[in-house]
Amino acid sequence: MIVTLTANPSLDRTVELAEALEPGAVQRATSTRQDPGGKGVNVTRALRASGIESIAVLPAPAGDPLLAALDAEGVLHRAVPIDGAVRTNLTIVDAAGVTTKVNEPGPDLDEAAQARVIAETAEASVGADWLVLAGSLPPGAPDDFYVRVVEAARLAAERAGVAAPRVAADTSGPALAALLEPGVRIDLIKPNAEELAELTGSSDEAALEAGPDEAIALARSIPADRVRASLVTLGAMGAALVDGDHAWFARAPRVVPRSTVGAGDCSLAGFLVASVEGASPADALARAVASGAAAVALPGSAVPTRDQVDPARVAVIEVAGLPVGDRQ
Repeated sequence: MIVTLTANPSLDRTVELAEALEPGAVQRATSTRQDPGGKGVNVTRALRASGIESIAVLPAPAGDPLLAALDAEGVLHRAVPIDGAVRTNLTIVDAAGVTTKVNEPGPDLDEAAQARVIAETAEASVGADWLVLAGSLPPGAPDDFYVRVVEAARLAAERAGVAAPRVAADTSGPALAALLEPGVRIDLIKPNAEELAELTGSSDEAALEAGPDEAIALARSIPADRVRASLVTLGAMGAALVDGDHAWFARAPRVVPRSTVGAGDCSLAGFLVASVEGASPADALARAVASGAAAVALPGSAVPTRDQVDPARVAVIEVAGLPVGDRQ
């Protein structure tokens, strides 16, 4: 079982255009779709599509359209009642696959609601293989909110006499920085180039997406006593995995892009699928990249099924000192 927490979920509305987006113009959509969203929700949806048991924990009022959308897809979830409707995020995708997103802030999560979300997540994660903390924090939540979730989950596991779940985090900014403070210790982070640059204080985000060497170096600079492994997604370039003294790079297969929304979430889900099935780190990286590529070829925030993910198309190399860019 893999438990995901989406502290600021959404309904994702995607509009596709036949031409480039023109600010200020009136344009007609060729198609629209609406999917349940939020990073953790997407991870659970992608895990379910690959046959892995997962449950999504999220704050949402009774009767919210997001819960109806989850029910319609058969996605297991535990909703914590709150005041205020779940936000709607708008994505506009043009004919070239260029994505423009407008994300609402989401409802305020007061202290009582925060406590209920933490308690629900801790209870759900007892006996789980992984606990995934995903997405931005809602208004009202403190920077260390995810740290409090980790502490509660570990305490709940201790009281139940079972092993605590491994913890993966796919967030950014102060929320991610708080998880990497001394004494917290998590198992996996999944930053993209922008998030890794922000986390490590690098000002050269373009260099990270131009090749994996700088990203691997920055991921290696994160103290090993704070995070065991880093899965760094690099857009169309592929992804890198740094695990202890070892690092790997996988180049993404070429696909015709349809939508990049949720691709990183599907990459994380692919990695977790391989992890719970006992795959090696290199094979887990290959599935992560293949899953992200498969998601890019789908509309909106649709997630790929296991049959649509082909890790055999992904070549993985282990990086041991010699920069990837210097290899022949």
